[in-house]
Amino acid sequence: MTRAFSAARYRRARYAASLSLLMLWNAPADARSLETVIERGALTLCASPNALPFASKAGPVPGFQIELGEKIAEQLGVKLTREWVVSAIQYRRADCDLVLDVIARKDTPPAGGVRISRPYHRSGVVLAVRGDSPASSLASLGSDQRVGVPVGSLVSMTLAKAGTATSPFVFEDDIVAALTNREIEAAAVTPMTVGWFNLQHADKPLRLIPAFDNDQDLNWNIAAGLLGPDDKLRARVDTAIEALLADGTIARIYARYGIELRPPQ
Repeated sequence: MTRAFSAARYRRARYAASLSLLMLWNAPADARSLETVIERGALTLCASPNALPFASKAGPVPGFQIELGEKIAEQLGVKLTREWVVSAIQYRRADCDLVLDVIARKDTPPAGGVRISRPYHRSGVVLAVRGDSPASSLASLGSDQRVGVPVGSLVSMTLAKAGTATSPFVFEDDIVAALTNREIEAAAVTPMTVGWFNLQHADKPLRLIPAFDNDQDLNWNIAAGLLGPDDKLRARVDTAIEALLADGTIARIYARYGIELRPPQ
């Protein structure tokens, strides 16, 4: 493993973790109004500079968050500007309007002036297996066949409680690598991780098994996070997302990164 790859993976994992930390972030007290955004002519997105498939400052593809942010800004009649951050702590200084792919749970309202848009995607945890695996469900795995899980995660506790043999890993990339190297038999990861892997490894794609679809704790909606918006700005972003869902724009953006858009619930 190269140092560059390791560093990129670290930044990607830290960035993903920061999305959940956003829910605890205290936004500036002043509301960001639609009028301010229109007068400025720009909507500012906070994104990571090195976290594909989410976002990237350089390289052949910008990441689906950048592409979606540009389309939302276009719907508002303004341009998208980018603030590159690697953690939620930097959102204070960046003073951005928008972050994308925020987990939206009805039982966990955001704090500190952060408001959630209408959801546009459904994500969660899936079971991934190699293409040549005979497994068709979690129950079809042998008692000695291990499932790779993120260490300390809810899915790791759920599987341990059910008596499933697991192997903990810090990063989802490591779980997928262990799966392809036949160190484990299955992986409990997000569909985004599998989709991005399959896009880059078309010769040995992983197969998804919807093993956790009935567990509400392991499935969640994805929405845009607006930092201190007024009601008009939030309504315009909601309208923009509805239009981009209706004409297939969001589905096409996700598909370019190997991700299948799933309707929120």
